[in-house]
Amino acid sequence: MGLVIDTSALVALERSATPWEGDVCGSEDAAIPAIVYAELMVGVRLADTRERAATRRAKIDALVATVPVIEFGPAAAERWAELYAGLSRKGRLIPANDLAVAATAVAIGFGVLVGPADEAHFRLVPGLRVVVLRDGRV
Repeated sequence: MGLVIDTSALVALERSATPWEGDVCGSEDAAIPAIVYAELMVGVRLADTRERAATRRAKIDALVATVPVIEFGPAAAERWAELYAGLSRKGRLIPANDLAVAATAVAIGFGVLVGPADEAHFRLVPGLRVVVLRDGRV
């Protein structure tokens, strides 16, 4: 088993000053969906100071040195289309970037790690295991 890490979990870790270590997911394998990497890079570019931007970039670089970034390739794209169609038919679409996170997780057989505020909409995705970050760990 493994977990893809949602941006909400990484933002919570940054706000709590908990290190973004490769063991955030405990004994489970961890991966970063490409869309999460993109969202993190937006955080770098929108930082209010150069120092904060540099700190954020350093954390991201350290994280991706130990946790792989998973591309949004054909398998994830097919899962995205299936999930979109199924959720759309039920009138229960989730935010587009989170749908890409979910599709990536489903495509590689992982669950998703979300921040402590919980991203309950992930639970609308059939069969997706959702794990909530508590006190900086799974």
